[in-house]
Amino acid sequence: MADVRVISNSTVKTANHKASSGRIELNPWDLRALPLGYTQMGLLFSKPKEPMREKETGNTLIHHLKTSISHTLDHFPLLAGRLATTQHEDDTVSFFVDCNNGGALFRHAAADGVTISDIIKPVYVPPIVHSFFSLNGLRGYEGITNPLLGIQITDLTDGIFIGCTINHVVADGTSLWHFLNTWSEISKGSIQLSKPPVFQRWFPDGMDIPIRIPQSCVNFKQSNEDFIPPPVQDRVFHFSKETVAKLKAKANAEIGTDKISSLQALLSHIWRCVIRNRRVDPNQETSYRLVVGARQRLQELPDNFFGNALMPVIVTMKAKELMEQGIGNPAWQMNRKIAAMTEESFKNILESWPASPSFTILNNSNTLFTASSPRFIMYGNDFGWGKPIAVRGGSSCKFDGMLRLLSGAKEGSIDLEACFSPQTLEAMANDQEFMDTITV
Repeated sequence: MADVRVISNSTVKTANHKASSGRIELNPWDLRALPLGYTQMGLLFSKPKEPMREKETGNTLIHHLKTSISHTLDHFPLLAGRLATTQHEDDTVSFFVDCNNGGALFRHAAADGVTISDIIKPVYVPPIVHSFFSLNGLRGYEGITNPLLGIQITDLTDGIFIGCTINHVVADGTSLWHFLNTWSEISKGSIQLSKPPVFQRWFPDGMDIPIRIPQSCVNFKQSNEDFIPPPVQDRVFHFSKETVAKLKAKANAEIGTDKISSLQALLSHIWRCVIRNRRVDPNQETSYRLVVGARQRLQELPDNFFGNALMPVIVTMKAKELMEQGIGNPAWQMNRKIAAMTEESFKNILESWPASPSFTILNNSNTLFTASSPRFIMYGNDFGWGKPIAVRGGSSCKFDGMLRLLSGAKEGSIDLEACFSPQTLEAMANDQEFMDTITV
């Protein structure tokens, strides 16, 4: 398959330069993400049947998208800024977002000879998809000298891929899709935003702002140098609405409850499949790392808050327990862990973080990680020529055991973008119990 050819790189700033000014202090949810890679999600579209041209200027689709990004940044000025630091005399450092309108990266590229079918038909996600994103390989702390947002528009023979890369320090998955939803609204001609963003971070009463972190805790570059991840592949598995409903009913029936959610049942099913096909020692402990959102749990956070509002919970079981007890018990353990994340527990975690800063590291081979959510509006993003036909992630934060939950193209269906070793993915494909739940 051909390489991706870069046609142009440019810097896009806010259309209204007065919209971008000031600074945004970062709270522990943001700071935890400093060593994480940027978040990358993209949408695959068919090409417009008729070329989009603005009547007065005759400008192309690329110009239209670049202009609409500039107007979108008026509402998201922190994405046009940079991370910044203040060094303190007590050998500590604090981080904030400088809304200086340094600009976002806008890249126009082409994958010559590559078709939509080349992307969505293969069993495994083609590696070229990773080249449909910009700012590859960057981590959160590198937002000091690099854009916080990168947009890449890649022309295919019969399609267009819009790849969005956002620094995880300033935005979680909810916020990434909030931005994309807003951009598509503006691109299609909307003037009134359906969900204006709120950027003000929440800090517990009495917390010193800005948060000072010991310099010794933020030597991320040195701590990441020695880790070389093993080779992995991506595959997207499709679960129909009916299959998800059956898994939920089965999990609840096994426990004798009605509290287990569709996602908890599905993740339990996936967890058991992965451990079965990794041939894990029955006595070995295995873990599943979930993220729990704070927007619905903290009264101080509005639904349209733009930033990070997540905390991890980890469920741990021995492999033999996972295999012997059906999907109900692991799903119930997830349910109980999530239920325990109350408003009070969220606040306690935030209050205690500055005294002992910890950061999110994603490289534990014995743990499965879930990111994203099928509840995000993905297939509703219409930039003016129709809705997307597929959703794909980039190379960032990809390692053996990373699972991205995506909304399916059909209402109520769920797609799983699974990143595993080639051996695990091959074994899963030969696992009849698992593949019977997959929709081709």
